[in-house]
Formats: sequence, C-alpha cells, structure tokens
Amino acid sequence: MTASWDQLPSRPTTPAELAAALEKTGYLADDGIATAGFLALRMHRPLFCEGEPGTGKTSLAQALAQVLDVPLIRLQCHEGIDASQALYDWDFPRQLLHLRALEAASDGKLDADAAEASLYTERFLLARPLLRALQESPCVLLVDEVDRADDEFEAFLLEVLSEHAVSVPELGEIRAEAPPLAVLTSNRTREVHDALKRRCLYHWLEHPDLGREVAILRSRLPGIGGRLAEQVAMAVRRLREMELLKPPGVAESLDWAEALLALGKTELDAETAAVTLGAVLKYREDADRAQNAGLAALLAS
Repeated sequence: MTASWDQLPSRPTTPAELAAALEKTGYLADDGIATAGFLALRMHRPLFCEGEPGTGKTSLAQALAQVLDVPLIRLQCHEGIDASQALYDWDFPRQLLHLRALEAASDGKLDADAAEASLYTERFLLARPLLRALQESPCVLLVDEVDRADDEFEAFLLEVLSEHAVSVPELGEIRAEAPPLAVLTSNRTREVHDALKRRCLYHWLEHPDLGREVAILRSRLPGIGGRLAEQVAMAVRRLREMELLKPPGVAESLDWAEALLALGKTELDAETAAVTLGAVLKYREDADRAQNAGLAALLAS
C-alpha cells in the first residue's frame, strides 16, 4: 500500500482534472463540487457535504475512491452509535477459545499474566471503520449521515479526524501514515456542531439543474435516448417543486429511467408514468399528490 497521497499516480492536480476523472466514473461534478473535492485532497481536510437526500453526497465519496484507486471505507451513522461500533472491539468468543486452549495445554500450570497478555493483541482486535481507515489509508473514509449520531459521538469523531490517531489502551497509539480523505455527509435532520464544521471544508449540494440531470441520466444509462432522458429529468424537476414528503433525488431519477427502459419505452406518457410512479415516489401520499396534479401537466413540454 502506498504510504502517501503524493505518491498516488491517479491524484488529480487541478479541480478541472478531478472533474474530468469523476466524469469517467459517471459522476458529473459542477465546478463547486470539483473544487471542494480537490481542496479536501490537497489540504488534507475533511469534506463536509450537506444537502437534500439524493443530491449525490454519498456517491461523491464512492466516485472519489474510484478516481484515486483507493479503498472506500464507510461508517454509517445512526442514533445510539458509539465508539466501539465505529473504532474497534475485541473478539471475545475467539479470546475465550484461545484461553481454553492455553488452559488445556498448560497441564494446570497456566501463567495467568502471560495468558492475559496474549488475549489483547491485534490477532483478536476487530477493527471497525474508523480504525480500518487509519490502518489502511490512503483511503476514502465516508462518514455517512453524521447528523443521525448524537453529540457525544460527534465529539469523539472530531478528535479522530483532527489527530488521525487513536489510542488502544492494550496496544498503544495507532496513527495513520497518511490522513484518510474523509467525506462527511448530512441530510440536515439536525444542525451539526460548529466545532466539527470548523475542522472541515464545507459544501452544500443542490439537486442538479435540468441539463446536468439529463447528462447524468445519459452517462449512467447509455441506452437511454435524449427525448426520454429530458422527459424524465423535467418530470422529476417538477415533482421536486411539489410539497412532497420525499422529493425524488438523482437515484430515484435513475431508477425511473431504468424502469422505463426495462419496459422498452423511448418516450414517457401519462399512462406509463401512472404505472411506474413507484420507481420515483416512495409514499402513497406523494403518488396521490402527483396524480391529483395531473400527470399530463407533469410531462408537458
């Protein structure tokens, strides 16, 4: 494993070069996203991405790992997540088996101190995403939906991202030779503390404009025609303007287009939209609202 980001042959040297490399993976970045990603890589700073669900925050981390040809390590945050779930744990069942094996082999003369010391080695350490990222970097560390974690975990995360090191009492300090490229995402279900934001570069992701969404559809679904891509992108854009419980993101736009392709459609009409809305809307109330607004109006040029 390469020990430094500078030694990576695939490391882009300008935002435009990063944008071009991302495009080859199917991720179409605008100037703002490309610049934020480039600076995070160049300055060794975490990149904090906020935006509505489906605006491409998670897929940005995936695309960066692909561009840089490094592992993607994902930490999915949730309510109640704690340090042991994110950092490391000990493999207690294996430790117990090891201890029983030592007892059986000692013929009643087990050295308790030596036996205990043998239990707390890397052999029995279960590395969770944060520790793996420190051990395996250069890598992209995706800390997904950090807004779902609680304040205590946020403070713990701040320390790890600042120091790029953790202390395992039984083993000592484990420090990354190269800081992971950390991408933190938030759907803004709550405000993340300023202390964490200050350590990061910040970027707000909007839904793509019509032209970029058409380009994304055509890039990710090579079999789609221009007419169908434009119809899907326009209809999704209008759905986002409604007050829906779950406005569709780019992922839903892609799902809808893929569903239409699977049905052999080259154009989207109201009848087809009515039977395929489940690919783009995930709540009955949202489907009812779209139906009541008139699917023909949704598809009007």
